[in-house]
Amino acid sequence: MSVLGSSSAPCRPITAVAWVSNSSGCPGHFTLISQTEDGASANFIRGFAIKSGYFLCYSKDLSAGMVVADVQVITDKETIPHGYCYIPEFLEQKASVGKKKRICVRLVPMGSVTTAVLDLKLTVKNKTMVQQYTCLGNPSDVSSKVSFRRSKLDTNNLMEDVNDSGNHSNHSSIHSITGMDGVPFSLHPKFSSQSDTKVSASILSDIRIRSVQDIENEYNYTFAVEEQAARRLCPSVSS
Repeated sequence: MSVLGSSSAPCRPITAVAWVSNSSGCPGHFTLISQTEDGASANFIRGFAIKSGYFLCYSKDLSAGMVVADVQVITDKETIPHGYCYIPEFLEQKASVGKKKRICVRLVPMGSVTTAVLDLKLTVKNKTMVQQYTCLGNPSDVSSKVSFRRSKLDTNNLMEDVNDSGNHSNHSSIHSITGMDGVPFSLHPKFSSQSDTKVSASILSDIRIRSVQDIENEYNYTFAVEEQAARRLCPSVSS
């Protein structure tokens, strides 16, 4: 059972979770989990011979209006629960995430739930779990366990944050420069001459609006000729 956060201080919920190869490949608005709660590296390495691995990262950007309501780790033999999706992967070329156990999340509109995932933490196997966090286990054959904590949502403050982020994006888009700035808009002369020609009302009145039945009657084709040809026996070859 999940333990809800007891702190009354407003805090943004997690809105997305993903895999990344390193900090440089971490998408915008995402935070990379580089260390476990035990101080060890949070690099998920598959096997001893593989030097490179991957990290978990999360976002708390509210601009999309969605939040992570739940997180699960499922095996490759289990069917992904309804309403859940596997987390995206932003990996380097030829890198891959283990498929034996995979992390999936349930993304829902912010106003449709009262609680959501507030934080993600990683701990080394066989270590004491963090209080007030729900342990999900370890994805694949890695040595770290994933835990999360839910919290009650302060929808009023969150909606203000969404509006603020939306206004910020609108203001930033106004002052952005694109390759089309300063290019005048004009129609090609070929289409400009056609647009000046007035369409007479008589032409418009001749347009017939057909019903579905009219279309069925006009374009109905039974394929009788093709069926007859298919049933026709080939002439026997005389010796």
